[in-house]
Amino acid sequence: MHTAYLVITLITVIATGGIAVADLIPAKFVLANSAEVGVPRSWIPALGVTKLAGAVGLVAGLVGLPALGIAAAAGLVLFFVGAVLTHVRAHVLYNIAFPGAFLCLSAASLALLVIQRY
Repeated sequence: MHTAYLVITLITVIATGGIAVADLIPAKFVLANSAEVGVPRSWIPALGVTKLAGAVGLVAGLVGLPALGIAAAAGLVLFFVGAVLTHVRAHVLYNIAFPGAFLCLSAASLALLVIQRY
């Protein structure tokens, strides 16, 4: 179980950190996708910082602060539930797999962190 915990959490950190950087640049695909689902451009930096904070929190959980890791994973789950709901509300379903994948990774990290901790 420890290996799964490490691998899934590291994948979540890399994926979430990567998309956070794309938000902070901001990448053209981020701007296009955000406009399509109705997220104001002014929110993108804050959303990127939130994702980056979640990734950093997951790393903290890996290096010895499990409560912070659990809180970060739970925050990312809530964040990506909101992203999926935003896509559904906007009827933009052709690329819903992306926030869905981030949601699944975050949920798996949360479950494995809790199992590892308790």
